[in-house]
Amino acid sequence: MKKIIKNLGFWILVAMLLGIVVGIFMGNDASVFAPLGTLFIQLIKMLVVPLVAVSIIAGAATLGGSRSAGKIGAVSIGYIMITTIISVVLAILGGLIFKPGEGLSAEEINAIVSSSAIQSSQPEMSFWDIVIGMIPENPITAFAEGNILQIIVFGLFLGFGISAIPSAKRQKVVNGFNYILESLIWCITKVMYVAPIGVFGLMADATGTFGFDILIKVANLLWVNLLVVLVMALFIYPISITLFSRVGIKTFFKKMLRPQIIAFSTSSSMATLPVTLNACDEMKISKEVSGFVVPLGATINMTGNAIYYTLVALFFAQFYGIELGLSQFVAIAITASLGSIGQAGVPGPTLMVVAVLASAGIPLEGLPLLYALDRVFDMVRTVLNITGDAVCAAVTDKLAISKK
Repeated sequence: MKKIIKNLGFWILVAMLLGIVVGIFMGNDASVFAPLGTLFIQLIKMLVVPLVAVSIIAGAATLGGSRSAGKIGAVSIGYIMITTIISVVLAILGGLIFKPGEGLSAEEINAIVSSSAIQSSQPEMSFWDIVIGMIPENPITAFAEGNILQIIVFGLFLGFGISAIPSAKRQKVVNGFNYILESLIWCITKVMYVAPIGVFGLMADATGTFGFDILIKVANLLWVNLLVVLVMALFIYPISITLFSRVGIKTFFKKMLRPQIIAFSTSSSMATLPVTLNACDEMKISKEVSGFVVPLGATINMTGNAIYYTLVALFFAQFYGIELGLSQFVAIAITASLGSIGQAGVPGPTLMVVAVLASAGIPLEGLPLLYALDRVFDMVRTVLNITGDAVCAAVTDKLAISKK
């Protein structure tokens, strides 16, 4: 019992449930607790950018000096691309088989839409827009704006640049970055002590503002989304672990339980980053691999997001009675795959879904309904995202690093 009481994950779950109850009873007045959640998220954001930058620089500098560097990058990115494509295909199959968009009343959707404001300024992004957008014109601006993908690209360049200098000088620089990394991890660990307070505020505000009834309105989409996520988490990933890693399935899921609880409650891959790295250490995954793959995966390995984007597109197509052709399915698949790459690993509304709908010519009028419930979907997809990061690290550790 004492162990449970001292367990941070336990208190986060308690806070989440308490927030839902308070939100139901207080209604809109529960927004008084919103600043608690905002404060917690701001603390996370304050530390995330330097944590990612320093981790990527230190990892790239270490890897650049070893013969495994190119192989680790190729294996990890290749695995991420393959699993992203698989997740999109599974989402399309799930949407076509279970048809989550059928059976909803147009009047109910329109009533909800009329009471919500949709954010319409979402630029359409082509393939080259995404590629060019990965390269920062000014790294300082990228840091100031919190553009995680640009920071990672800059960090990789700087890290591999450090790896090119003589080993004696290189080691001193790498040690310095590692000391900073340890300090940042200490800071985030302390911030997580206030996680229950922040989670309570977030859940109370969300439930009170949008009401419990609205959560039920898109139950069809929610359970189909959950089903596809479970197929990835309990079928595709275990196959990868069994065939391509040195970690046992039971060990993997046991060590990942705490990161998954924190990911579910905070909806943030970045907030879970230190805990995920610690779980990788406990699974005996090489530090040079986990230190490189996990932070990278927290930004570009977003299978949960890819599933969500794809299902939302099919959901609204079915709702509006739109027959999707092959070209539209291809557009949805490509946009969902590319759109899931580079999403910030912090909680918040995911507007990239606008681009996915627009690519297939699907109306956007019903989107406010999903923005209202984005927190619920975000918790589910974040668990899959961070699980995928750890699987990728385990697979890369075996395929790219030779251990005698």
